[in-house]
Amino acid sequence: MELETWFSLAGTVAGAAWVALILVPMRFEWPRRLAWGAAGANALLYSGLILGFWSSGKGDFSSLAGVASLFATPGLLLAGWVHYLVFDLLVGTWERGEARRLGMPQWMLVPALVMTFLLGPIGWLLFLMLRWYRSRAGFPSTAHP
Repeated sequence: MELETWFSLAGTVAGAAWVALILVPMRFEWPRRLAWGAAGANALLYSGLILGFWSSGKGDFSSLAGVASLFATPGLLLAGWVHYLVFDLLVGTWERGEARRLGMPQWMLVPALVMTFLLGPIGWLLFLMLRWYRSRAGFPSTAHP
């Protein structure tokens, strides 16, 4: 398969999991399993890309120019993108699980999930702030077993 096809497939798989994490009511557990499966499938793709393209990459992780040189190889650029897809999805899955465990209402979680999807670390920070705020504000629990 061409790299563009793998790019589209990885994004579609991750996107489906994100839709479930964001839109499916918190009482349902299956979005977590779907997200784990999507992250696992993309992690396998990442592994194949690294195995297939690592030796063709020029550069290293010791400088910004070295990283830019690595990502000049399209297969390694795709591996970097899939890396982001996997880790952002894992963070979003953790956020939903943590929100569910704490009884955080879904309306409060959704902005953090959307930000995690779009801007990874900023969404994670937003979730941490919302979790802290919720613990201090004394919202009634909506925890699900």
